[in-house]
Amino acid sequence: MKKMKVCKAVFPAAGLGTRFLPATKAQPKEMLPLVDKPIIQYGVEEAMASGCNQILIITGRGKQAIEDHFDVSYELERMLEERGKTDLLQIVRSISDMIYVAYVRQREALGLGHAVLMARELVGHEPFAVLLADDVIDAKVPCLKQMVEVFDQTQCSVLATQIIEGKMISSYGVLDVKAVDSRFGDRLFEIKNMVEKPKPEEAPSNLAIIGRYILTPAIFDCLANTPTGAGGELQLTDGMRLLLKKEKMYAYVYEGRRHDTGDKLGFLKATVEFALKREDLGDPFREYLKALKL
Repeated sequence: MKKMKVCKAVFPAAGLGTRFLPATKAQPKEMLPLVDKPIIQYGVEEAMASGCNQILIITGRGKQAIEDHFDVSYELERMLEERGKTDLLQIVRSISDMIYVAYVRQREALGLGHAVLMARELVGHEPFAVLLADDVIDAKVPCLKQMVEVFDQTQCSVLATQIIEGKMISSYGVLDVKAVDSRFGDRLFEIKNMVEKPKPEEAPSNLAIIGRYILTPAIFDCLANTPTGAGGELQLTDGMRLLLKKEKMYAYVYEGRRHDTGDKLGFLKATVEFALKREDLGDPFREYLKALKL
């Protein structure tokens, strides 16, 4: 049987971003910049670096800026060319030359499961990745690339997971797992079950699901047959629980540092850490921070 490859990456981006109002009143939260690059671009670059050459963005009303960002901007390119700003021209062109991007409009934000189901026609009968742009993961080997290696070996759905200690575990989907023997050492587990936002004392483990998934196309039928939950929302976790009854799924503890940029404090921390890593900004910014009498 021919091995399946992951070539498509889905970005659900139809949410309203209410946590960042008023900044997100007229611009998508996915376009908020971490230093000088929109949040969603970090995810798109990760997907590309992991072998995905087709990007599918699930958008909604008021998300035009995302489409414009990944499109060609003739006026801007011409102006930069005329002014001889070749370095900036290269940066702008690299974005629109980057990838093939398709967009699907989600009329109402009806949950993550619904957003993924919207991708069905364009994904077809292939495995695919789902990346939540809010989770910006700083890693030597891109997080998704680590997961693709697991998928290449297992040919099963793979969820990225992170160890969360203490009360915070109740903010996540949590995995019930069993250890497996593999070349990935103690980073790979087989999933037995998953629980959405359990009380800390009822959590089956300290392994939380975070915003990176590789899913087989069987997930679409599962989502189509999943009843909606609170507020008429279709939850991805519910669909994955159905998928688990049909085929094996794995959890992978990725190597890297995750920044939750959907949270104001997480966004600020990420901005500082990414700025400190920059060759052009790191040293002067570090000096500035040291000079603050905190």
